[in-house]
Amino acid sequence: MTADPGTVREPPRTGLDPDTVREVWSRTYNTSGKPDWSHIFPYYRDDVVFQDAIQRVEGREAFEALCDRLAKRCRELRMHIVDVSQTDRIIFLEWEMTLMFQRYPSSTLYGCTKLTLDEDGLIARQRDYYDLWGDIFDNIPRLAKAYRRFMRRKFG
Repeated sequence: MTADPGTVREPPRTGLDPDTVREVWSRTYNTSGKPDWSHIFPYYRDDVVFQDAIQRVEGREAFEALCDRLAKRCRELRMHIVDVSQTDRIIFLEWEMTLMFQRYPSSTLYGCTKLTLDEDGLIARQRDYYDLWGDIFDNIPRLAKAYRRFMRRKFG
């Protein structure tokens, strides 16, 4: 059976490695303006679990909806992949993500992502780690100093 000529085919759902992750994730965010995640979704299992500092979603459909909401909130979104490494079925990405919102100054989040692969090399779990409040507060004039002073007093 052949596919219709107008049908968009997903890339083969094969295993990931650090070079592929760096190449694919870099293409996702560094377009002009809005990110395009469509080419990374095939690397995720249908029952993927995603979690970050704000939310936890289960299932590829819910994950795709989350990505769509983020793209709609931002005027522009860029990501610089600093490093990628792999041990067995775990891939870590260190990144810097700059979000440019509609009304607010841009904010850069510094973080990392842990991708857990299944036996077929698809992403079964994604956990993003970043300092949501600190990185965002650093870009709000009066809150930046107060937040850092509070953190030093209480935790530093």
